[in-house]
Amino acid sequence: MLNQRLQQKLLQKLSPQQIQMIKLLEIPAVQLEQRIKKELEENPVLEEGSEDTSGQDEQETSEETQEQDEFSLEDYMDDDEIPSYRLNAQNYSRDDKQEEIPFSVGSTFREHLSEQMGLRKLDEKQELLGEYIIGNIDEDGYLRRELEAIADDLAFTFGLETSYEELHAVLMIIQDFDPAGVGARSLQECLMLQLSRSGLEEPEDEIAYKILKFHFNEFTNKHYDKIINRLSISEEQLKQALDVIIHLNPKPGGAYGDVQSKSFQQIVPDFILELNNGELELFLNASNVPELRLSRTYSEMLESYNANKKSASRDDKDAVTFVKQKLDSAKWFIDAIRQRQNTLMLTMEAILQYQAKYFEEGDETLFRPMILKDIAEMTGLDISTISRVVNSKYIQTHFGIFPLKYFFSEGMQTDSGEEVSTREIKKILNDCISNEDKRKPLTDDKLAVILQEKGYQIARRTVAKYREQLNLPVARLRKEL
Repeated sequence: MLNQRLQQKLLQKLSPQQIQMIKLLEIPAVQLEQRIKKELEENPVLEEGSEDTSGQDEQETSEETQEQDEFSLEDYMDDDEIPSYRLNAQNYSRDDKQEEIPFSVGSTFREHLSEQMGLRKLDEKQELLGEYIIGNIDEDGYLRRELEAIADDLAFTFGLETSYEELHAVLMIIQDFDPAGVGARSLQECLMLQLSRSGLEEPEDEIAYKILKFHFNEFTNKHYDKIINRLSISEEQLKQALDVIIHLNPKPGGAYGDVQSKSFQQIVPDFILELNNGELELFLNASNVPELRLSRTYSEMLESYNANKKSASRDDKDAVTFVKQKLDSAKWFIDAIRQRQNTLMLTMEAILQYQAKYFEEGDETLFRPMILKDIAEMTGLDISTISRVVNSKYIQTHFGIFPLKYFFSEGMQTDSGEEVSTREIKKILNDCISNEDKRKPLTDDKLAVILQEKGYQIARRTVAKYREQLNLPVARLRKEL
């Protein structure tokens, strides 16, 4: 018997322009320059240069194009209004003296992976999933996000329905790329992928693989006697297998492009913060981003057509239709760049205001606990928008260059009721371990007691979590004879 029922589903589907706007918001300064160059190459209506009074005429002659669907960042974020800021596409004039800012060159790690994906026979959906997975692989070569979370993100952000099975199948393809171990979700999986690639032809390779697969905890905790007993191998065989594992690469992403490794460390900051006479001044770094305008030549073509519509041929109408489409695209792109700059500046101004004491002194102990929600409430923007702005962006300050993520941390209260950043606690924890007696390293329990004596009521398991986030091993592995 056929059962029929009505079901309501709420789906959010974004237009191509909305998706492009989101991508523009996410990309850092270096990629923005490349994106603008690409648009200049593809759209003849778009030109480099500042707008002049002729821009008003261009706007008047193309009023018809405004009747088409328009999109703005405010629409996407569902905000009533975004405050205007003292912001142009170019914060510096050509005459301003600027310090030379390092520029990252060469093919990136993710581009290297994307090129390999282009060599595989994949359908359109698999290519989209593959690009999104590659975009979530970090600089070490790991996929730190759960596939279920990626599936949810794709459905919400792009209206693309997928499943764990589909994503896993594409991930398996990516894990077959070079360098070996890329796309792993853990150190264990990373090392196993590399060993599998070798073919396990030698006896020590096979033993090494068994150690990683079945006795990884014993391996990381150096319980070698247990491994010898459980695998029924000799001490010499264990040494040979361990030698194989030691020569594997725990960070396959860092192995790509040894010649270019230095350039990967160079960062182009998106913001520049200067301290002048005790006053903080924030600038958007647009030194390599050209100003954009609409081509007067194509506007005049529209003017000529409008003046002679009756005598226009079919070819003339087709040409004008093409120009109108390109004009729409160019105007949207210029507006999207401007809105991107506004949103970036709005967000960074809020962070600067929230962490004012820290930015004045550069002292980590002055950090206030701050999460994405705090900045979202200050700016009136959505949390997802703040997240996109913060991701992959850097600021150059008078005391160093930092990723924007650096300024976000959770908080807790001390015995005196004062709210402090967890970053401050991690700094104390790191100092304690750095100054400990390596013959008798401090256990997590002892570290918890030390912090409690300093007024930080913190549990041992929380100490262990912070220690792991600082990439510090347990006391037993820090012990020196």
